Amino acid sequence: MVFAWLVFITMILAFVAILVFIAAWPGRVARQRQHPYADAIAVGGWVTLLTGFVLWPLVLIWAYATPTGTADS
Repeated sequence: MVFAWLVFITMILAFVAILVFIAAWPGRVARQRQHPYADAIAVGGWVTLLTGFVLWPLVLIWAYATPTGTADS
């Protein structure tokens, strides 16, 4: 019985860790690539956690996309 509870708790912790990793991934990528909208991308990654990751692929693509036509060019 104790072993079953240990396995159950380990599975819950692993599930939470995977969710946190996936939700934070776009924000980390955007900050590493010095994206001008890195904060918005990070928030988008966490908001998609609440909405079932429906728009998460779009947020990840946005993090990897290089913005063009910025005022610095």
